[in-house]
Amino acid sequence: MSELSDEYDLLSVEIGERADRVATVTIERPDARNALNGRVRSELKDAVTAADADDDVRALVVTGGEESGAFVAGADVTEFRERGVVEQREASERPRIYETVDDASIPVIARINGHALGGGCELAMACDVRIAQSGVKIGQPEINLGIIPGGGGTQRLPRLVGEGQAMKLILSGELLDAEEAREIGLVDEVHDEGGLDGRVDDLAGSMATKSPIALEFAKNAIKASSRMGLEEGIEYEAELFAQLFATEDKDEGIEAFLEGRDPEFIGR
Repeated sequence: MSELSDEYDLLSVEIGERADRVATVTIERPDARNALNGRVRSELKDAVTAADADDDVRALVVTGGEESGAFVAGADVTEFRERGVVEQREASERPRIYETVDDASIPVIARINGHALGGGCELAMACDVRIAQSGVKIGQPEINLGIIPGGGGTQRLPRLVGEGQAMKLILSGELLDAEEAREIGLVDEVHDEGGLDGRVDDLAGSMATKSPIALEFAKNAIKASSRMGLEEGIEYEAELFAQLFATEDKDEGIEAFLEGRDPEFIGR
């Protein structure tokens, strides 16, 4: 039985409900609009790690419970009230949920079905693809509390939207609606409520049919584009490309193409 079948207090987990080999992790804390307290962070880390280690899971969707009215409305600010420098440094020790999502070998899609603010925006940015429902709000309002984003927001946001847009959003605390976020590249697609699930399911399902090794290598190569120089990144890509020629999945993919059939990848 998959480790993902374990019960969580503030999450629900489904495998295969959206598409074959697609897991969905749903944050269920409606009383706090899915604010990321310590328990939610811990359970999310556990669930993402379990999904990444599960051979039956090849793509992951992270989303908010329908009763919560949010994807994640931010960090749980009540935990900040009595926290000092030492306590915050301890709380910020990595890997946090953001690094756990970012480092996952499987594709992770953020299904942004409600507001994604502060830590919620940072969680979405740590995912590989962001698909938002029309009408939601997205942003980094931490400056309004006298603090700054602390879950990677000052680093991932400029890489997605450029330094100027990131400065504007983080220094003002202004929120964007989903369409504005799409226009600057903060989210990749926007769909109305009726079309959101269909698109997320189709995309996650398509990714889940691919070779797990190729998916992991492709993710690593793409991420290297913003973390390495151009020449170093091209060399890294070429090495990953060559390594795939030692896999059974490469042989299956080529044979299936030549035979005009769908490949059956096994992850070796």
